[in-house]
Amino acid sequence: MWPVTPSAVTMHGMRSERRRGVLRGLLVLAAVGGWLAVGAVGGPAQGSLSSVQTNDAAAFLPASAESTRAAGLARGFVDTETLPAVLVATSDDGGALSPDQLGALGRLAEELPDATLPGTLAGEPATLGEVLAAEPVLVPSEDGEAAVVVVPLDAEAIEASVGEESEGLTLVAVEAMRAQAAGDAVRDAGLTVLVTGAAGFVADLVGAFGAIDVVLLLVALGAVLVILGIVYRSPILPFVVISCAVLALCLAGLVVYELAARGVLTLNGQSQGILSILVVGAAVDYSLLLVARYREELHHHRSPATALRRAVRASIEPIAASAGTVVAGLLCLLLSDLASNRSLGPVAGIGIVAAFLASTTLLPALLLAAGKRSRSLFWPRMPRYDGGTPGHGASPAEERGVWARVARAVGRRPRRTWVVTLLALLAAAAFVPRLDASGTGEDEVFLAQADSVDGEAVLREHFAGFSAQPAIVVAPEESLGAVVDAAAGVDGVAAAVPVTAGGAPVPGAPARGEPLVVDGRVRVDVTTSDPSDSQEAVETVAALREAVRDVEPDAVVGGAAAERLDTQRAGQRDLAVIVPAVLGVILLILVLLLRSVLAPVLILLANVLSFGAALGVSALVFEHVLGFPGADPAVPLYGFCFLVALGVDYTIFLMTRVREETVRLGTRAGVLRALAVTGSVITSAGVVLAATFAALGVVPLLFLAQLAFVVAFGVLLDTFVVRSLLVPALVHDVGPRVWWPGRPDPAMVSPSAAARPGRSRAPRSSPRTPRG
Repeated sequence: MWPVTPSAVTMHGMRSERRRGVLRGLLVLAAVGGWLAVGAVGGPAQGSLSSVQTNDAAAFLPASAESTRAAGLARGFVDTETLPAVLVATSDDGGALSPDQLGALGRLAEELPDATLPGTLAGEPATLGEVLAAEPVLVPSEDGEAAVVVVPLDAEAIEASVGEESEGLTLVAVEAMRAQAAGDAVRDAGLTVLVTGAAGFVADLVGAFGAIDVVLLLVALGAVLVILGIVYRSPILPFVVISCAVLALCLAGLVVYELAARGVLTLNGQSQGILSILVVGAAVDYSLLLVARYREELHHHRSPATALRRAVRASIEPIAASAGTVVAGLLCLLLSDLASNRSLGPVAGIGIVAAFLASTTLLPALLLAAGKRSRSLFWPRMPRYDGGTPGHGASPAEERGVWARVARAVGRRPRRTWVVTLLALLAAAAFVPRLDASGTGEDEVFLAQADSVDGEAVLREHFAGFSAQPAIVVAPEESLGAVVDAAAGVDGVAAAVPVTAGGAPVPGAPARGEPLVVDGRVRVDVTTSDPSDSQEAVETVAALREAVRDVEPDAVVGGAAAERLDTQRAGQRDLAVIVPAVLGVILLILVLLLRSVLAPVLILLANVLSFGAALGVSALVFEHVLGFPGADPAVPLYGFCFLVALGVDYTIFLMTRVREETVRLGTRAGVLRALAVTGSVITSAGVVLAATFAALGVVPLLFLAQLAFVVAFGVLLDTFVVRSLLVPALVHDVGPRVWWPGRPDPAMVSPSAAARPGRSRAPRSSPRTPRG
């Protein structure tokens, strides 16, 4: 047998290393190539998400809702369901309309059916007349200073989309009306014409959501890029991280598009905007955690491949736990009565999974792509090999940095720290009752100028009792008289008119002829004094339901205002059901992750208190600084789901490191060490997520602006106060008992196990209490 020489061993090691290098290269090529393919297919899908949106509030209500049942019964009384658009005209000089001006409006009404629909394709409606349920009707006001042209759109026809990139036929039809109303003939007559009504509001809402496609994403990515440049101080690494976030968004967009196109889930504008924000924020957060651990390991390993392997092994558990917590929490939205809330759960969950996959597969591949020059990605602040204990050390800068000083301050006075912090958060949470989340009128939804809102203001001024969409009462035939009398006696009701054989009357006009009876039922159209899209009309409909039910228990009330009422009530019910479910799911995950009961309970209580403080401060800002009229019930619900799940994220990052350090140092020293080492990266991640959610404010809609503030402020509060002061001080003060019923004991872990990065053993039960 030939002896093995040192040179042979060296050659064998070189060949082994070469084979490992080739294998790594193939894996890098496969990962990068696969994600580029995802980008090539998913990019166009992400850009086409608006074509599979549903923004009709009625589509979100459950079949059991009274307005849904009323809508089904009401269809039998008309040949065609309509979605009215209302062109309201006033004179430019503010006076009464002249005969010439009324004549110009009459010609406009006659010409509207011939208006061309922009952007339509072959085989689709080409003119407005093809989507009308009836001819436009001109109605002057009693004071003579305004007039309306009621344009009844065919509700079934406008449900079709126009072209793959279109926002829907409602927007296209309203754009055609506005183009005609802005023509030379109308301007020369000295008229100002605004398009409002239900169709006008839908078109303006879809137009506002159109900002999500490009502007929102560019603002979010721009903000993140600036923050990453400040954090890394590198011209290269921020673009590596951003590329992972963009490709994660492509994957999420592709999956959501296919599911929405097949009717598996319902996508609306707000869900699409939240998806973009959530994917970018989560992907960057996970990448920050991995890159920070990689940089730390580069101080202890000469080989970048070894350092990355150690970093991935140490980071995968907290990243997976974080992603799993967010997904599980958001999937609790499936318990909602509203399809819009139910759909957000899987939509956001898909986004989180895409962010997790990109940060744990594509990012390591990109970091390895530079080979032995991987350290240059951090240029000009490249980490140098300086020895030390692999997996547990920190750079000298981290030892002397801001977070090391914060950790020492917390360690000196832990009880005073958590008591003062707790009292401050409780004081902020005391203002939660100031938040009015009972709902708002549709005219209060827009934060920017909208023709539909301005047109409603003109209607209120010149057309008392005009309602583009009356409330609908369907009742047994024998109760018709009693129902009409009861409805007419409700405060806020202007008129109650039965539908006759001639069909539903023009809004504001009386019906003629015998009442129409269908299957033993009659329909009464109830015109409210306030516009049907206002919160006042919603309150009137609530009173109307009580009044008609007193005289006929089988009567049902529907219509636009009733749909808003049912949506608001469903939102309030969802808040009571989903909040406990989210808390239960997250608590279970934390117990499994930390192998403890007391620590998860303390963490969850701290995050709930953080949410309460954020909501209390938001209530004061909304009321006294921004002057918002109120809030949708979905604002506190969405804010809770995002803040509690995402807030627990950062505590998971901290506490998994605390558990790792506790095995070597004990609980009290371990929490201070973990705070010093993770403070910078977790704070950076919080700032990134806050900035991305703040980008929702560019969409001029009240709901998204409020959600942006609540989540952005709440994330910062959780990052700088709860995770940095409250939780570490509590853990330090409680000491090893925080791991109850288990007690991690450094003496029970061998030195070799404690030194292995990413393989630190879980806290184990011990009969004796270790020193902190």
